Amino acid sequence: MKADAVRGHLDGLLLAVLEPGPLHGYAIIAAVQRRSGGALELRTGTIYPALNRLERVGLLSSSWQSSGERRRRCYELTDAGRATLAGERAAWAEFTAAIGSVLNPGAAPGLAT
Repeated sequence: MKADAVRGHLDGLLLAVLEPGPLHGYAIIAAVQRRSGGALELRTGTIYPALNRLERVGLLSSSWQSSGERRRRCYELTDAGRATLAGERAAWAEFTAAIGSVLNPGAAPGLAT
């Protein structure tokens, strides 16, 4: 899938994979890839700036956790992040319904004209 397909939806993707609980960067990348059936492959150069931005605006919090001799920064949703995720989901449902009604006019009765 083209990288452009993710543009505009990255925040929602990151918030969604963090909903079940805290994850470090590589685990976030792996979760997006797994949940998308391998269609989405995010790069570290894409997610870390986004994670930092989401933390700065209060949608995520982070802490350092140790795994053996390794320290990793783990991110988790804040209450504001959960509320934003709900909004992202509602906006996505509205967007996909609108696009679907144009691309597949017979599939959504009452929406096509």
